[in-house]
Amino acid sequence: MAGREALVRQLRGELDDLRVQSRLAERQKHHTEAIIYSLRDAVVVIDEHEHLVMANEPAARLLGFDSAPARGRPILDVCGERHQDFVEFLHQSRLSRVEGTRREMVFPLGEQPHTFDTIVSCILEGEKASGVVAVLHDITREKEVSQMKNDFVSHVSHELKTPLASIMAYSEMLADGEANDEETRKEFYDIIQTQAQRLSRLIEDILNISRIESGLIKVSKEPVSLAILIEQQIGMIEKFAAEKDITVTRQTPVIFDQVYADKDMLSQVIVNLLSNAVKYTPPGGSVRIGTEVDEAARRVTVTVTDTGVGIPPEEIGHLFGKFYRVAANNKHAKGTGLGLNLVKQIVERVHNGRVFVTSQVGVGSTFGFELPLAAAEMATV
Repeated sequence: MAGREALVRQLRGELDDLRVQSRLAERQKHHTEAIIYSLRDAVVVIDEHEHLVMANEPAARLLGFDSAPARGRPILDVCGERHQDFVEFLHQSRLSRVEGTRREMVFPLGEQPHTFDTIVSCILEGEKASGVVAVLHDITREKEVSQMKNDFVSHVSHELKTPLASIMAYSEMLADGEANDEETRKEFYDIIQTQAQRLSRLIEDILNISRIESGLIKVSKEPVSLAILIEQQIGMIEKFAAEKDITVTRQTPVIFDQVYADKDMLSQVIVNLLSNAVKYTPPGGSVRIGTEVDEAARRVTVTVTDTGVGIPPEEIGHLFGKFYRVAANNKHAKGTGLGLNLVKQIVERVHNGRVFVTSQVGVGSTFGFELPLAAAEMATV
């Protein structure tokens, strides 16, 4: 009798232990599920029969199913033929019993396909695969950034190579004594100097854009008169314009046109727009710069209008991109394709303004920018 009671107590103790372990396991399961459901990455879990055990909301959204009614159904039925490659990846991973396999996979998501870094791991119990876990991380943006960096390096390398090649070639000719007279030597020196200046401008533009984008550029804002800045920059390009027989005009200065800006940066914006207008305007043409103040909106607009070659409509949306040049206009002037991007960065990112352009092929273009008036901008500082 005593032995039977002892056995009962032992069984009750073991049963209590099992209940505690069961509650702990259930709590651990809920905790794990809570973590999985809170993840931004898509997570899919299937069992040894390739039936869906668990899928969080990002996975359901990506693969196009409702997670609750899909649980327990074959993953092939849940995903359908649309995601056959993903289902096959899970199947092959289960058969191979590999603990970790990685692959980039493309899934339709919204209007554009997205690339996912897909990691699949088998859940092994001894030699048997009891299930498969897949984690899908969207790397579309990372790949775009990587491609942009590669394109940027490629463009920079190309743009640096051109002036460097000229400098090296003419330097070697000078060193080899191929310039036999003073006139030829002066010509070679002028070419080297011009290419060195081009190289310096390119490097400076690249550094300025990089500093603005990273937020590391030093900005010194103060009330600045646009009329005075415009007058100064016109003086800088008048000789260049006269050499091409191009007339540069300005409207009667607006009195209350002060903006709260970095004087040097804004000067660069104005001279970039003016020099572009002169470069792409045939001899005998004209360039006009003007300002307009909207007191109600407390903003001022600067426009530079030319009678140049114009820009095809399909190209206008790309004009302010890095290194972008209108292919049809390359023969009219040389450039790096960074000037307008720098204009956009200075106006929009540094000064809370807006750039715009209108153009008609064979008629001319108007480039401009809009800034808050100094009083409006300083009120928010």
